[in-house]
Amino acid sequence: MTVALRHAAPELLAPTRATPLQSRRAEATRWIAGLHDELTSFFGRLDRGGTFTEDRWERPGGGGGVARVMTDGRTFEKAGINRSAVMGDLPELAARRLGGHGAAMGATRFFATGVSLVVHPRSPHVPTVHLNVRYFELTDEAGNLTDAWFGGGTDLTPFQPHADDARHFHRALRAMCDRHHASFYPQFKTWCDEYFVNTHRENEARGVGGIFFDHLRPDDAAHGLDLDAVTAFVSDVARVLRAAYEPIVTTRRDQPFGEAEREFQLVRRGRYVEFNLVHDRGTVFGLQTAARVESVLMSLPPLAMWQYAPRYAPDSNEARLLAMLAPRAWADDALDERP
Repeated sequence: MTVALRHAAPELLAPTRATPLQSRRAEATRWIAGLHDELTSFFGRLDRGGTFTEDRWERPGGGGGVARVMTDGRTFEKAGINRSAVMGDLPELAARRLGGHGAAMGATRFFATGVSLVVHPRSPHVPTVHLNVRYFELTDEAGNLTDAWFGGGTDLTPFQPHADDARHFHRALRAMCDRHHASFYPQFKTWCDEYFVNTHRENEARGVGGIFFDHLRPDDAAHGLDLDAVTAFVSDVARVLRAAYEPIVTTRRDQPFGEAEREFQLVRRGRYVEFNLVHDRGTVFGLQTAARVESVLMSLPPLAMWQYAPRYAPDSNEARLLAMLAPRAWADDALDERP
């Protein structure tokens, strides 16, 4: 792992005489920190030359985080991998959007820890990828636990109509999910298709989807998995890009491209920015809970473009890419059509 330290800060959670709740939160924080290190090492190797700069921050209301950002990469124009462990009072608006079971009366307090990444490749032939996993707890004013769950997912945003890449990505996700529960891939794939949509753009999808889940609770009757089994699944989600994304990068990154492909990449990045600023729950939650703005907006690309009402020839690469965005059963073994 290649990381340049900008400045250091104390550990996020280090209770000296821990209660059971503090111990669980400390364990969740250590788990996320381990995944953060794994992902940093993975993308440092995959880039083949760039360096992550590390920046540690503290949240005034409680907790903090570690941001790692690469801007000098050979493969990735910008890669950001963040982790955080934050806690505090949950504002009413944020509580409504969060959807958990808060306190029946009085204030609801939250604890959240997670790792999130977005990488924006230099080549238009290499898709942007996003991944995050997280753990949430809600407590009442007395510190009693009222709810706890996991969330996360990963999705692919291509800029050229390489249908094989979408098929490979989804088949790797299906194989990973099926190792844990047969319902996970179809359920979470549909959730992703419905979530990553720019509704203000006539329901245009951000990319070709992936999986997305939230409120995944241990011992839920829908899946019957205990805490260890759910944690194992979420850990596999965090590690799935080795199988799902790395082969795409190694196949596409050296393909030639021209000015037209680069321009279209920037236009599609503009759509990515629109979704993250207007619709993304993580962005809104971070801004509503006074998280560090630089870290919340880490997902935005270094460059993007907005054109006025662009039009594309029916059989152009641009039109074919837009046709690929319509949700479809990418993982089906028989699927082999041209978009």
